[in-house]
Amino acid sequence: MSPTGQTRLAAVIGDPVRHSLSPTLMNAAFGATGLDWSYVALEVAAMQLPDALAGARALGISGLSVTMPHKESAAACCDRLSPTAERLGAVNCIVNDGGVLTGHNTDGDGFIRSLRHGFAFEPANKRCVVFGAGGAARSIVLALADAGASEIVVVNRTLGRAERTAALAGDRGEVVALEGAQSDLADADLVVNATSIGMGEPTTSDVPFDASVLHDGQVLIDIVYKPLETPLLAIARERGVSAANGVAMLAHQAAVQFELWTGVDAPIDVMLASVADQLG
Repeated sequence: MSPTGQTRLAAVIGDPVRHSLSPTLMNAAFGATGLDWSYVALEVAAMQLPDALAGARALGISGLSVTMPHKESAAACCDRLSPTAERLGAVNCIVNDGGVLTGHNTDGDGFIRSLRHGFAFEPANKRCVVFGAGGAARSIVLALADAGASEIVVVNRTLGRAERTAALAGDRGEVVALEGAQSDLADADLVVNATSIGMGEPTTSDVPFDASVLHDGQVLIDIVYKPLETPLLAIARERGVSAANGVAMLAHQAAVQFELWTGVDAPIDVMLASVADQLG
């Protein structure tokens, strides 16, 4: 659909941002639903963020996706925050409603949706192990806690960051050192790699933990999606684990943003297909 005088605009802001798959995902969704919207990528340096958000407000840009390095800074610039964004102190989505900017964080909701859609996996009363303590890990831990997981073990090299992340799960959060995580891995229903280990051009040794205890009946998510098949995923599948990369989480968190902006159900199958085509 060609832009018209009525076309509503949305964008992803970050630095760098030209590599982003978001325009592919979102424009596929707008096209499939027949909405007169268009989505672009805008590179915004950190020092320019307040001006960029003021410009979006003034220009009536209806929605923004927020990526690195702006997620925490953007939260401070919003007029309002959703409860999830407030708890995380970070946003990845902004809704512009008549000049009022409301920040949301859709990563966790997208992760839970991807589990349900891809594996019919319900986190309630499940044991979960999450590797990492960065922004993605924090979103995932909070979402698993909100979805009723019975135990969420956080494993990270930096103990202080792990403790702050596990605290998001309240008394169901626990911190375990990497060298002591094997029994938790063996007992887990869900294992998540929320680190960047395996990204880029990994060797067979680029795995975040000893995967020899993984087994049939478990679900493993490696949120990396470049490459599509990481060494960890290959090992997990060899051991009979139901495993997936981060493409589904990427698409589902974008779907939540789409719905926040438009009020229309996102065409998730179209979005998944669009990003699969882009990644080859």
